Amino acid sequence: MHPALSVIIFTTATGAGYGMLFWLGMFAVANGLPPDRFFGLASLLLSLAFISAGLLSSTLHLGHPERAWRAISQWRSSWLSREGLAALLTYIPALLFGAGMLLFRRTDGIWAVFGALAALGATATVVCSAYIYRSLKPIQRWANGWVLPNYLALSAMTGALWLAALAAFSGVQLPALDWLGLAVIVPTALLKLAYWNFIDHTGSASTAATATGLAGPVNLLDPPHTAENYLLKEMGFRIARKHARRLRRTAVAAAFVLPFLMMAVGLMAEGGTRFALFSLSALLATFGVLIERWLFFAEAKHTVMLYYGAAQA
Repeated sequence: MHPALSVIIFTTATGAGYGMLFWLGMFAVANGLPPDRFFGLASLLLSLAFISAGLLSSTLHLGHPERAWRAISQWRSSWLSREGLAALLTYIPALLFGAGMLLFRRTDGIWAVFGALAALGATATVVCSAYIYRSLKPIQRWANGWVLPNYLALSAMTGALWLAALAAFSGVQLPALDWLGLAVIVPTALLKLAYWNFIDHTGSASTAATATGLAGPVNLLDPPHTAENYLLKEMGFRIARKHARRLRRTAVAAAFVLPFLMMAVGLMAEGGTRFALFSLSALLATFGVLIERWLFFAEAKHTVMLYYGAAQA
């Protein structure tokens, strides 16, 4: 599949934003957020900034962005509509949660309930985002059980790392958050590696024979047409195996290995050094996820390419 920059930015930015919002809500429920107005509001504002920037980026992929609002009306049948609706509804408890921190410096009681609802909305939105791709059966590399846990884990990881960086900047003592940022990296990396292992060793059940409905081996004599068209541009994007492997190694180093090392060292540091290491960890992880998102689209194979001579989808 052709990797669209707008969708790559969208899934990366909203993932980080919803991850931050989820952890903020969970810490509020556990009564673990410090009574620090700057940290609370800065965290919430950054998460909403990530979310809003991602949502705005996603409209650039539409042929008519001004009609984006119409997509929400199809929530009964479309995961894209459900995602848009969940994203909009999540703003309500998130803003009420922020009002509690800003006006009353409280995250307990009813404000913790708003935090929990915001966390629930964040989770629901990421699930809907994953199912936009998980539900596309013609693309075997998306229609599998590894996509959803990877989306959730990457969101949780980047959100935790950005929160830890903000806590270090604010001077807030929140050891549980710092250790959380370190702890989520390993399982997220294992999930990503498991996904790559799955797509490397499996393929679609569709063949040229099943695609055409003909019995026995089917050999393509001529392509359906000779000129470049939408299908070849969007569905027939190819990436050389050597480039994919190189980008995978880069993604693993940037998203998991280096952030883990920096978080581990940062836990033993203080002040500006701690903030610098945590911030670099969050930035590198986000950069690594951008590469991972690009690969997620570039390595996807649509079964329509069987009509163009592909051996396997």
